[in-house]
Amino acid sequence: MNPYIAELIGTGVLLLLGVGVVANVLLPGTKGNGAGLMAITTAWALAVFCGVVIAGPYSGAHLNPAVTIGLASVGKFDWSMAPGYILAQVAGAMLGSGLAWMMYRLHFDLEENPELKRASFCTDPAIRNFPTSVLSETLGTFVLILAVLYITGAKIEDEQGTPVGLGSVGALPVAFVVWVIGLALGGTTGYAINPARDFGPRLMHQLLPIQGKGSSDWGYAWVPIIGPILGALLAAGLYKAVGF
Repeated sequence: MNPYIAELIGTGVLLLLGVGVVANVLLPGTKGNGAGLMAITTAWALAVFCGVVIAGPYSGAHLNPAVTIGLASVGKFDWSMAPGYILAQVAGAMLGSGLAWMMYRLHFDLEENPELKRASFCTDPAIRNFPTSVLSETLGTFVLILAVLYITGAKIEDEQGTPVGLGSVGALPVAFVVWVIGLALGGTTGYAINPARDFGPRLMHQLLPIQGKGSSDWGYAWVPIIGPILGALLAAGLYKAVGF
């Protein structure tokens, strides 16, 4: 499979499941309404697992511009391929979130609060403070990228001689990292830790004919872009400095 197509499909599956679980928990009349933070963080972690398993053999399953930037910054990925990967990730995020909206459309129509409609698509802060929100996204992404750099650099092999940093086995630790970030660091901003995860669905929220949807809050949209990029660069800098 073409690696760009793999990134698009993998990110699409990630966002279909991720946006889907938030809609399931927040929107009225669903079977999962009110299930809470544990349901959301667990499903997002498993969504990452699914996306990595699907795209991993073909593209390395970045599924996140911050991962692409982090890997390229330490020489594990060709910078010339980064723009195409990032575009594919954003397109996949738009596709996946659009499909989730189609599935939950009737429940979106039942919800009267426009902020809850938007919350299924993109992140926003619990307390609106830009420096704190940037710090939150930076720290969460720093942990993610540092872990990914270690996993992709691991030389441990399974019984068949396959590096554990590849395929479905390598997807498991990444899923656990995303899970703990959500539980431990996700309370301030909703832990985008992925520019495509926030920008693509936010753009779809703007474009889709969602009844009573309100603002897409573009004034906040730069935070889950800048924060994850900063976190990725800091993780890459530490990785290179200490020579993991």
